[in-house]
Amino acid sequence: MLTLTLLGLLFLLILGIAAPFLRPERLALRAVHGGVGGFALAFGIAASVRVVAGGEVTELELPLGLPWMGAHFRLDDLAAFFMAAINLATAMVMVFADGYAARQPEPARALAPLPVFLAACNLVLLANDAFVFVLAWELMSIASWLLVLANHRDGACRHAAYVYLVMASLSVLLLLLAFGALAGAGGDYRFAALREATERPALATLAVVLAMLGAGSKAGLAPLHVWLPLAHPAAPSHVSALLSGVMVKVAIYGLTRFLFDLAGAPSWWWGVALIVVGASSALLGILYALMQRDLKRLLAYSTIENVGIIAFALGLSLSFRANELFDLSALALAAALAHVLNHAFFKSLLFCGAGVILEATRLRDIEHMGGLVRRMPYTSLFMLMGALAAAGLPPLNGFVSKWLVFQSVFASSSLTDNLPRLVVPLMGAVLALAAALSAAGFVRAFGLTFLGRPRSEAAAKAVEPGGAMPTGLALLAGICLLLGVVPVLGLALAESAAHGVIGVALPVGAVGGIFLAPLGTGGAAYAGLLVFLVVLGLALGTRALLGRLWPERRRRAAAWDCGFPDPSPATQYTASGFSQPLRRVFATSVFRARETVDMPPPGDERPARLEVRLVDPAWDWGVEPLRRAVEAVTLGLNALQFLSIRRYLSLMFGALVVLLLVVAAQQ
Repeated sequence: MLTLTLLGLLFLLILGIAAPFLRPERLALRAVHGGVGGFALAFGIAASVRVVAGGEVTELELPLGLPWMGAHFRLDDLAAFFMAAINLATAMVMVFADGYAARQPEPARALAPLPVFLAACNLVLLANDAFVFVLAWELMSIASWLLVLANHRDGACRHAAYVYLVMASLSVLLLLLAFGALAGAGGDYRFAALREATERPALATLAVVLAMLGAGSKAGLAPLHVWLPLAHPAAPSHVSALLSGVMVKVAIYGLTRFLFDLAGAPSWWWGVALIVVGASSALLGILYALMQRDLKRLLAYSTIENVGIIAFALGLSLSFRANELFDLSALALAAALAHVLNHAFFKSLLFCGAGVILEATRLRDIEHMGGLVRRMPYTSLFMLMGALAAAGLPPLNGFVSKWLVFQSVFASSSLTDNLPRLVVPLMGAVLALAAALSAAGFVRAFGLTFLGRPRSEAAAKAVEPGGAMPTGLALLAGICLLLGVVPVLGLALAESAAHGVIGVALPVGAVGGIFLAPLGTGGAAYAGLLVFLVVLGLALGTRALLGRLWPERRRRAAAWDCGFPDPSPATQYTASGFSQPLRRVFATSVFRARETVDMPPPGDERPARLEVRLVDPAWDWGVEPLRRAVEAVTLGLNALQFLSIRRYLSLMFGALVVLLLVVAAQQ
């Protein structure tokens, strides 16, 4: 399978090169989306079968890359799992993209980078040496940067692409330093050699810190998440789905590969650091999502929350592994991988659904939406399913993986190190708060977007789009429901991958064929199919009962107006009003929220206005001071361009003296 996959990646690269020359444009769209979707579906299914069947680890060396080393590739359970997740999600998104991209102003601008992007993502998963890994990582960054820049005529899009490119460069630089620290003076960058380099604890520790920063920034972990809420909304919606559902998962793979494979036996502080960062990212992401009015920006911050949940579970698995609790480590890792799979589907569904809304209304501000459930019933249904999954409510798939994460937290009393025993319950409470706020956030997002009365003329005239877009949404929604109703399907992939990494069978059993018992038959159990049947039965029973008690035809009447008969949509709850209590509790300190009320005096007919200003602490306290420092240093060094020959020679002589002193000190 490894050889076939590499040949498939070559096909994608050729397709990307040929895309600009295909005419007419509709043929180019069909060829690229069909080729990418076909490859993704075929290799996603093949990877799924390989993970469940437990195939042998295969390796391949090609005479490419560095002359003294070549290019090395490897396919194991972990790589195959992530291949299955990202390719199956991509295949579904490509169905949606075939209908969506043709409606965009310049759809051809996103065609050539698209196959290259997917090829680079898969190449990262197959890399078995640092050179191939970094090269594929950089290719993935450049291709995704071009995808973000598809709407290049928009100034906000250009700014988002610039910030993303800077953060992507920082990510690859940190990873390059991490591999260099792990390889040491030997200079052997094969992964097999790097695994043996962990005998140098100091360098291994430095490499772990650099890898957490490098892969974490790409994944969107706080405080290095500043690019994500800019890039995801700026890109076309099908690209946003790929950035959140695919590229972020590749970054998580890089983090998992480094911490669980290359860095050797973990120390307890690795897990504690990831747990704290993960829980903080989850809470920060969902709090900021609650304050957003831009639908796509809201979903982008929700991605930060879910990446935080995955990082939390990975840190918990490392903590269990450091304490030699390998069965619980496998459970926490399986929970993280299950959430990787589930998030890939439900976040792709939500971003694609946001694209349908944007196409139908030309709106992204949820304050101007409302009433779309009547105008766009199918999109409303699919977005409701995505919102329930993202909120972690049964019987959708998001509940299953979040439930497994909390089951792992409940088992943390088995830890022997004191600090992890203290940190895990505390951060688990933070994660529980984030989960509750997530439910509130998606109630706000769905309710204000689809329910109530239209808040603008564009929302009142919205029309359900036809073509491939509803089909893509239906496929993604169906997978979210299937993985929630029959959670063993998704968990089988995560279990096999976790077994391949930890080397211990997952303590998850199916009791009676439908009950999921992660801690054995004596612990908590979940039956997705049973929950689904109960919910469906209650809904149908209630409908039948109401039809029997009130058999007359439905009558419409004016909505209850609380004694104020004003049909204006302005009397409805707003997005700012919905989140005001949470903003005043949390955002005043976390985001330095400031409310400015413009109340006109009596006799003035101007409407009163409430203006809310939020800041991202990571940007104001991290990125902006760093930017000013770099600017000051570069402006200071700029003077070196205008020195005389005598001063240049003096600088060279001084540098030579310093180098000689360094060499003398080492002898």
